[in-house]
Amino acid sequence: MHDSGTALQLRLDDAVVLVTGGARGVGAGIRRAFLRAGAHVPICGRTPPDDAEDFFACDVREPEQVDALIAAIVDRYGRLDVVVNNAGGAPHADAATASPRFHAKIVALNLLAPLTVARAANAVMQHQETGGAIVNVSSVSATRPSPGTASYGAAKAGLDNLTASLAVEWAPKVRVNALDVGMVRTELSQLHYGDGVEVAKTVPLGRLAEPDEIGACAVFLASPLASYVSGATLKVHGGGEVPAFLAAAGKESE
Repeated sequence: MHDSGTALQLRLDDAVVLVTGGARGVGAGIRRAFLRAGAHVPICGRTPPDDAEDFFACDVREPEQVDALIAAIVDRYGRLDVVVNNAGGAPHADAATASPRFHAKIVALNLLAPLTVARAANAVMQHQETGGAIVNVSSVSATRPSPGTASYGAAKAGLDNLTASLAVEWAPKVRVNALDVGMVRTELSQLHYGDGVEVAKTVPLGRLAEPDEIGACAVFLASPLASYVSGATLKVHGGGEVPAFLAAAGKESE
């Protein structure tokens, strides 16, 4: 059961929340969730969406652009309360044949860029009376084999570790947490999962996640309800994967 009309509403009225890569896919779902919670939600990316309101052009792999982004947000809103490091991803590529440059770019986007954004945000949050919160969007690939996206999985494993380390270094002013996200239905999910019907059968909850469900978890980690949660990695994967040996042994339905 998943019901967005739950009686316990998370409110972040007038909080300023930066969502990197917030124009589409999971990022758009995260943005919608924070907007529903009453926040101001600037987003950034390399290509502006059709609705360019609150959009800042930025390549999060470039420290100078990130510094300019954070400065522009603080200049416009006067503060920065939450950062959701969502920008990331990787195309399918065999580890043996992909170029060293390809692997370096994947690690830069999925590990070094979140660190760059987090450092710039932390520099602001440490001087705010209420501090701030950082949510890193990681992946279940961090904790299981990631064939076809090996450098991506390795980068996400690093991101989970980075999350725990920054939570210690930047406490008590800044809380840092992560979401280990499973399969999500987006405008690009067909490239990975086809129509999703057969793939959904491998998930205990029987379906792919919706972007807004990932957003709801990000809102929780950023909210006062998670005020004593830092250095945590929340698995948002529908129960994970049904073990393959059960189907092979004919016991999946028992």
